[in-house]
Amino acid sequence: MSRIFAVTNQKGGVGKTTTSVNLAAALAASGRSVLLIDVDAQGNATMGVGVNKDELTRTGCDVLLGEADMDEAIIDLKELGFSLLPSNADMTAAEVGLRQRQNGEQALKTALQDMQRHFDYVIIDCPPALSMLTVNALSACSGVLIPMQCEYYALEGLSALLDTVEKVRSVINPDLQIEGLLRTMYDPRNRLSGEVSDQLVAHFKDKVYETIIPRNVRLAEAPSHGIPVLQYDANCAGAQAYQALAAEVQQRATRRAA
Repeated sequence: MSRIFAVTNQKGGVGKTTTSVNLAAALAASGRSVLLIDVDAQGNATMGVGVNKDELTRTGCDVLLGEADMDEAIIDLKELGFSLLPSNADMTAAEVGLRQRQNGEQALKTALQDMQRHFDYVIIDCPPALSMLTVNALSACSGVLIPMQCEYYALEGLSALLDTVEKVRSVINPDLQIEGLLRTMYDPRNRLSGEVSDQLVAHFKDKVYETIIPRNVRLAEAPSHGIPVLQYDANCAGAQAYQALAAEVQQRATRRAA
């Protein structure tokens, strides 16, 4: 049975899309079958794997609104080793349309039912807002992966996200849980980063991944080339960190299955 993760944080610029793309690539490199789903109207994850969001004939919007089957819209990225359900500005129409439908918050879960058995992992890149599309991702997933910068305002938005997760769990998806908190863009020279990191570990304990994603130039450059950092520079610190995260994600899944 596939593991479905929603990568989300209502705060923008925390490495959400970077994490979605590079975790998908690292899991695929370890031999897992992976589907990356982009439900952000900005389409950054789509562009980050080399797909032109302006030339798409089918997107996740068509799937969510019932105008296309999942397999019609999925793109097989053979050179990267995983598949993509792409997004572009049309996803804004899905946000509006789903609000007007009965059980619109479960459209993604319904669309995934027949497809998820083909994948070991499904990674959903969410928009930076607690929107209907984010609720769809939370309804469909088994775990929430929360990227966070270790900075002053990081903890402020976290409580609202945790409240939303709890509401979705109680009303729609009783199996929903926090998969883990991921410290991103980490600079060990910054004293505040260390302090916030310590607070996260003290409060959330083993929910915080041991892996820390560092600030890394090569990691920041990779999206402009339309490839994950693992293909751009496999030896850089960013690529090694996401490979470590993929290993940790799989270890946690193995422990749960035991």
